[in-house]
Amino acid sequence: MDLKPESPVESSTELAELADRIRLRAVRMVAMHGLGYLGQALSSAEILATVYRRVYRPDADRIVISPGHYVIGAFAAAAESGLLDPAALATYGHDGSRLEAIGTERSPSVDLTCGSLGQGLSAAVGFALSDRLRGRADARTVVLVSDGELEEGQVWEAAMFAGHHRLDRLVALVDANNSQVDGPVAEITTIEPIADKWRAFGWHAQDVDGHDTGALAAAVDAALEADRPAVVIARTSTTTGLDCLPDNTDGHFVKLPPELAERATAELEARLA
Repeated sequence: MDLKPESPVESSTELAELADRIRLRAVRMVAMHGLGYLGQALSSAEILATVYRRVYRPDADRIVISPGHYVIGAFAAAAESGLLDPAALATYGHDGSRLEAIGTERSPSVDLTCGSLGQGLSAAVGFALSDRLRGRADARTVVLVSDGELEEGQVWEAAMFAGHHRLDRLVALVDANNSQVDGPVAEITTIEPIADKWRAFGWHAQDVDGHDTGALAAAVDAALEADRPAVVIARTSTTTGLDCLPDNTDGHFVKLPPELAERATAELEARLA
């Protein structure tokens, strides 16, 4: 299949619709297994919609998905953007598929994804520095980082290095959904104030509602214009976009039995109609 990237999306309304299409594809991927990393796609849908259809230029830029289990959202966004055959999504999480449930070096549609958490920013810094040294002045590196990863010391070593070298073609997006496998991030390790921490390392930092596509697009535009590395802290939730999910849903690893999968699919399809 000859895949070509879709045209950039400018409208916040279009980005919001694209985010719901990402959610719908993620629901269908998880429904095949009855459980999985749906919450990560729900929280990052607007972030990934903005990255893949407003920022990313496949012939010039790089995308790093630091938390490997977030790759479900990247697959969905890539399929919606003409960068991945949508038919391949039906193989997600199956034995032998390139679309593994946790991203690996084989994962399509991303330049790098990590297994162990906390490593993606270091890799993104390496890409950005390499582009500078090679004279690729227009190349950009975008990295998605989870807020739970901010508990890792390696993240801050990379942030310090990037700030020192003023890697102005590097943009980090933090999915601050306050969720990790052991419970709410705020109850495991205090990471606030997040923006002030990044600023202390020399970054241009903004803190926005990660489900507000207008605010998110404006923040990303400002990040791309910054004269130093930039980070957008996107405040999100692992259940946003699906009212049918039970109140006690574990957003880190969502159980999606057939009846609930049908309700989730119907809810999103109705909103997109």
